[in-house]
Amino acid sequence: MNERVDVPAASAPSLDGREFVMESSTNSAVDPESPSRFWYSERDGVIWGDYEGDTVTFGRFLGTRVGDALSVTFAHVLLDGGTVVTGSSASRVETGEAGRIRLIEDFTIDGVDHVSVCVEV
Repeated sequence: MNERVDVPAASAPSLDGREFVMESSTNSAVDPESPSRFWYSERDGVIWGDYEGDTVTFGRFLGTRVGDALSVTFAHVLLDGGTVVTGSSASRVETGEAGRIRLIEDFTIDGVDHVSVCVEV
């Protein structure tokens, strides 16, 4: 039996085609000259994208958006040693100063909880 579920409307605009840079993270120091960059795509409640940056050679993520809440899984390769890291994230999408979007990300790597903030370029 198919059941219709009412999904909360997003107050922030679509992330499709938007680029973000990491502003802060409890997982590692962020290089302000070369922060990690994230490129988002979004369609019909699905989000996906790529990232690279100061501690990451490259990474990919895939997940869903319900209202202003994101739920994603990710995998990336660290610059230092080439270790592959996987994890999950629950993020809030917020509209910040001058209409720029901010992503507040609560994520887990190897069982350790972290928080990062990314801002739209």
